Amino acid sequence: MRRGMERTASMAFRKALKGTAIIGTGAAAALLGLSQLSEYRKTQARLAYVAAEGELKQPFKDELPTRQAQLSTLQDTEEFDVLVVGGGATGSGCALDAVTRNLKTALVERNDFSSGTSSRSTKLIHGGVRYLQKAIMKLDYEQYMMVKEALHERSNLLDIAPHLSAPLPIMLPVYKWWQLPYYWAGIKMYDLVAGGQCLKSSYVLSKNKALELFPMLKKDKLVGAIVYYDGQHNDARMNLAIALTAARHGAAIANYTEVVHLLKKTDAGTGKEKVCGARCRDVITGNEFDVRAKCVINATGPFTDSLRKMDDGKNTNICQPSAGVHIVIPGYYSPDNMGLLDPATSDGRVIFFLPWEKMTIAGTTDTPTDITAHPIPREEDINFILNEVRNYLSPDVEVRRGDVLAAWSGIRPLVTDPNSKDTQSICRNHIVNVSDSGLVTIAGGKWTTYRSMAEETLDAAVAAHRLGGGPSKTVGLVLEGGQDWSPTLYIRLVQDYGLENEVAQHLAATYGGKAFDVAKMARVTGKRWPIVGNRLVSEFPYIESEVRYAVKEYACTAIDVIARRTRLGFLNVQAADEALPRIVDIMGKMLDWSDKKRTEELEAAKKFLYLEMGYRSRSEQLTGTTEITLDTQEVAKYTNRFHKFDKDSKGFITTVDVQRVLQNISVQIDENALHEILNEVDLNKNGQVELNEFLQLMSAVKKGQVSDSRLAILMKTAEESLDLRGPVTVDRSGGGV
Repeated sequence: MRRGMERTASMAFRKALKGTAIIGTGAAAALLGLSQLSEYRKTQARLAYVAAEGELKQPFKDELPTRQAQLSTLQDTEEFDVLVVGGGATGSGCALDAVTRNLKTALVERNDFSSGTSSRSTKLIHGGVRYLQKAIMKLDYEQYMMVKEALHERSNLLDIAPHLSAPLPIMLPVYKWWQLPYYWAGIKMYDLVAGGQCLKSSYVLSKNKALELFPMLKKDKLVGAIVYYDGQHNDARMNLAIALTAARHGAAIANYTEVVHLLKKTDAGTGKEKVCGARCRDVITGNEFDVRAKCVINATGPFTDSLRKMDDGKNTNICQPSAGVHIVIPGYYSPDNMGLLDPATSDGRVIFFLPWEKMTIAGTTDTPTDITAHPIPREEDINFILNEVRNYLSPDVEVRRGDVLAAWSGIRPLVTDPNSKDTQSICRNHIVNVSDSGLVTIAGGKWTTYRSMAEETLDAAVAAHRLGGGPSKTVGLVLEGGQDWSPTLYIRLVQDYGLENEVAQHLAATYGGKAFDVAKMARVTGKRWPIVGNRLVSEFPYIESEVRYAVKEYACTAIDVIARRTRLGFLNVQAADEALPRIVDIMGKMLDWSDKKRTEELEAAKKFLYLEMGYRSRSEQLTGTTEITLDTQEVAKYTNRFHKFDKDSKGFITTVDVQRVLQNISVQIDENALHEILNEVDLNKNGQVELNEFLQLMSAVKKGQVSDSRLAILMKTAEESLDLRGPVTVDRSGGGV
């Protein structure tokens, strides 16, 4: 019946759009505008089911149970109504939807919450501008409805997590006159489909106004720009907020708990085997136990097929993984509050260029990939993004490879379309499937629609397993930290606790109303200002008490802290590497780690930064095979600079040589820090920097492969200071005696 109605609606949609092919978008706009009435009524009907937060059960309003307590609940509960496998956005959404329907709910995740795809997104909450274009150009009703649903969910997500999300204006530069009305019509259609949930109306900019708002933009042939609005969020923190909200409402959730195999029993009525739970293993201790449930939900993203094959080894794959690589470059590459969309890259993919956490994100690629728990960004993908960025930034802005501060790859769990020739044309929609044994699988979809996907999944689970529990209550349900947040909350943090303004703003935007709990755990600095809040690294607002609070949020490893509780690893791999020893020290005291465990944690986190966050790609820009492309004058200049440090003409410099020069200009640097500075350039790792290594460094700096070498900047500054001082005069030296 439902499929017949969808088919009828699809035919009507195609007919309406065909009728508007000649007269333009006006009639289509009217058609889409009228459709808002039914959408509005549907939304109001659903909102009627949403209970006020006080009416929902919230047994852990004050203090969350510890991870060990959660594991005990998983083991001691005779039977859950629902067991969700997967702690990404969709899995956490399913757990929240289930527990707020008063269903006894459990969730297990074999790694950390949001450790996979959900923390590696473009950070946008969007309906999908290009999907709407495909819907209209290809008369695709399914894609149109997907955009419509996503725009509704975008509005809801901005409402329920105001501390973690906000509207973001995105500029679409136009370089051909004919494109201006074409893009304008498409963007206006996007606004129209959003209807009353449109964040802000899009608008057209002249060339001069576009350059005023985005001065880094390429001026040549620019005819104007169009600005539209989408949402932006902190994806890993949003995922965590969903999971923690589920826990507060009574769901038993546990990270680092993997499914070994599914449990089955024979149905007395049909004689068929039915899934009745899972054998789980605590990854940290190795302890195994059974979790029994009336219904098991497979929400494992790219690993969907692995669990489906645990259910039935004959199942064929339904997911086709696609790798999306993003890079992070300094914030000066983009305005503070204006993103940019390039709709026509050299190979047809869309590139976003967005301000995020005072840095700039550029991405994404879209290439077929193998499924892995540890995706690694490829150098060719990083360079592809950099080349596309160069295409629409002014020639005055030198886009350097060395400016890439971090890079990561996320695997999109796309639903396979047998007729598709490439992953770009695969619809980002989702499917919900109930197997013969009762395993409920949710696959595909996108971050923005996690909530509606979860609702649809639970509707299917309730129907298939006769669970009861009533309708979904998650529309309008405020997430962890959103209840007591206000735009001026950070002022109270500054006034009440003596935090730095930047730190207070960060805490308010990360933890919302829970920021006060983080502030209470902050230690006194011993300075006049700030009174409390020691930073982990000087250039980022993350403070030590966040590490302590992270343990309360179920952080089990140093990687959990640098990647998901804070976002330091995603923003700057070198800064994260610098913060790691202190993070491990704090966590070690709280979790009673042995010296061996601390060393293991430090090494694992460094490996994570090196492989998964692009540190390897960054460090490989300077290698023993780096070609020296300096001219004769440059070689002489840098050789002379080198010899000002190598006073004994040894052919190399050590920390002692650098320390001696710095003392002459009254500069002091910690010896450990100096070792780190030289180690970045010491290619053969023999504890000293040879002249050839220094020339390779300066050549890499010239080519833009390395942009922030501390040794290069330190030696240049020291040389300039020595030159300014000049030779000591005879009378100043005591007459030459």
